[in-house]
Amino acid sequence: MATDIKDAVRTVDAAAVMGLLPGRPRLLALGEPTHGEDALLGLRNELFRQFVEQEGYRTIAIESDCLMGLVVDDYVTSGTGTLDEAVERGFSHAWGSLAANRELVRWMRAHNEGRPASERVRFAGFDGPLEISGAASPRQALTALHGYLSTGVDADLLPCTAETLDRLLGADDRWTDPAAMTDPARSVGRSAEAGRLRLLADELVALLDAQTPHLITATGRDDWDRARLYGRTATGLLRYHHGMADTSVARMARLCASRDVMMAHNLLAVAARGPALVHAHNSHLQRERSTMRMWQGPVEWWSAGALVSAQLGAEYAFVATALGTIRHQGVDTPAPDTLEGVLYALPEDRCVVDAPRLATALGGTPLGSRVSPWFGYAPFDPAHLENSDGLVFVKDVPQS
Repeated sequence: MATDIKDAVRTVDAAAVMGLLPGRPRLLALGEPTHGEDALLGLRNELFRQFVEQEGYRTIAIESDCLMGLVVDDYVTSGTGTLDEAVERGFSHAWGSLAANRELVRWMRAHNEGRPASERVRFAGFDGPLEISGAASPRQALTALHGYLSTGVDADLLPCTAETLDRLLGADDRWTDPAAMTDPARSVGRSAEAGRLRLLADELVALLDAQTPHLITATGRDDWDRARLYGRTATGLLRYHHGMADTSVARMARLCASRDVMMAHNLLAVAARGPALVHAHNSHLQRERSTMRMWQGPVEWWSAGALVSAQLGAEYAFVATALGTIRHQGVDTPAPDTLEGVLYALPEDRCVVDAPRLATALGGTPLGSRVSPWFGYAPFDPAHLENSDGLVFVKDVPQS
């Protein structure tokens, strides 16, 4: 069996990853089992550069706020602002402070300098404007969509004025109260104003769709694409806030599902633009249902990867990442009877593994379940091997 496992292992590079796939997927998803480790982000950067230079990929989409990501995209494509401004204002979850993310943005801008638009690389956040403690106000997305339509269509076609939106939205802290995450009564998502805003958002998106030929001609496809992002985000946020006011036992399952639906819609829009590398937590990119234990018990939902894979088929590929140790977080050498333990016994410090072939090599070998002592790391589920296209294994993650 050891020889069979070694046959499934390759050096980590773009060519090895592509060799696992029947062709170049439109969305190539690279997962990670933990966030914030520069060693893993540096490997992502290295692979992205190779995919750009060798395989013609032109976009990287990461698990960060889709509206904030526009700041990074503007900087790397046209030089708007500065590097400091792009990393400070262009990432959610405080990820602009990570050295590897700063290096990614710096490299993308340098790569684009002097190149025609068709050869420039693009950046996208594909998460909704959602943090663990709550969700953003829909103000930015709604007003940006309304503003775009106001300059492109007759005023009589608009379902409301900007002043009406402002009145219905009220103070932003009504929407962003962190207490609403655990107390539905603190949410404004089912207020009369929120209900009216959901109807108006739907009408604004419908108007955007109905005026597509005119708007693309008048404003260009990039501005129209951005307006569609505003529309998706506005309707998604209002749906999410509606769910936050839910008092049923299905509340958290619906919220988790709503987030991944927003992610999936953004990924499909990225895919429509051309081949892209996607980087996020394994749980958001896997083809299986995602699970999480929360304060009210376990919840399950379909991940963004599962939703996108169901629609794109072979145009979606998923390569997970598994880790041996993260000693600075208390994650020590894996037990030899776990999947990570089997891979840890290999001589390579990092490698790409043919996941289905590894599953075949392991055959009926019983593998124990690795339990992480740290909540921020999720071990790879060996039951997912056959449904993954590949697996990147990193033996030891040094402290950033």
